[in-house]
Amino acid sequence: MRHRPRINRWTESRRNLIHDPSIKSSLVQPYFVVDGINIREEIPGMPNIYRESLENLLDTVKQDYEAGIRAIMLFGVVSEDLKDDYANQAMNELSHLHKAVFELKKIFNDDLVIMTDVCLCTATAHGHCGIVIDGEIENDESVEILAKIALSHAKAGADYVCASDMMDGRVLSIRKTLEDSGFSSTGILAYSVKYASSFYGPFRNAASSSPKTGDRKSHQMDIRSGYKEAIFESKLDQEEGADIIMIKPGLPYLDVVKIVSDEVEKPVAVYNVSGEYAMVMNSAIDSSQRKSMVLEILNSFKRSGADIIVTYHAREALAQGWIK
Repeated sequence: MRHRPRINRWTESRRNLIHDPSIKSSLVQPYFVVDGINIREEIPGMPNIYRESLENLLDTVKQDYEAGIRAIMLFGVVSEDLKDDYANQAMNELSHLHKAVFELKKIFNDDLVIMTDVCLCTATAHGHCGIVIDGEIENDESVEILAKIALSHAKAGADYVCASDMMDGRVLSIRKTLEDSGFSSTGILAYSVKYASSFYGPFRNAASSSPKTGDRKSHQMDIRSGYKEAIFESKLDQEEGADIIMIKPGLPYLDVVKIVSDEVEKPVAVYNVSGEYAMVMNSAIDSSQRKSMVLEILNSFKRSGADIIVTYHAREALAQGWIK
């Protein structure tokens, strides 16, 4: 597989995200995009995080940019009436997510790193991360659709497409699809070490992505698995062409972040997930107490070896001046 080290050096904003050693430059703020007009709904269990329609999202990102955020991750929330068995809305180039990427790229050009979530769960009627045939999640059929979704995001202007599904071989397929279509500067952030965690609850509510039946233990990693599997998955994605290696969740797996960061050559990201965010926000009403907790968490990620930190705390931490 062709590797393109220049992808992570393509723009100043990408270089700052990956190579600047400060916590501030490492932060990525997630957003949830919905279809409609003038929608801004706070997500239950996630104070200060919202589902937003396009015009409100643009205003929010502009405000966050003024506060110092230079990298974002977008999740498209698909309404129930548009979901189907093959996640067609996820690759619809006229969807609200695709429009958001296009408009943000037009506003910020290369001054903001735009990442997009590539998965099927938000757009499938059954809520699984892959195509379900006769009750089984079919890996290779799912990978074909994931590559189409990734390409549609690249066309809209995404800097990095973020494969969060954990299907075998999807990084290789996405890289080939991007290369064949002329998008050699579009990066792939691979959720290489993603556990079947109990810390995803608020997110699944936010993204309307809970499986209707069963669970995701056949493709997400077992919480009992050891370092060998984490290293294997990370190196496999690296060889297939991933530009950034992600570990998710963060706090229960700081040891894994450390091990993986020592083993791979590509930059390492960590996702400070919704359940971790909710624990802090619901236990520390006082801002000064919350500040101490957030700074302790972010420093633990950096110390463990994370180059990039995806966290819902980014907005408050920068807006309040907790991180300079």
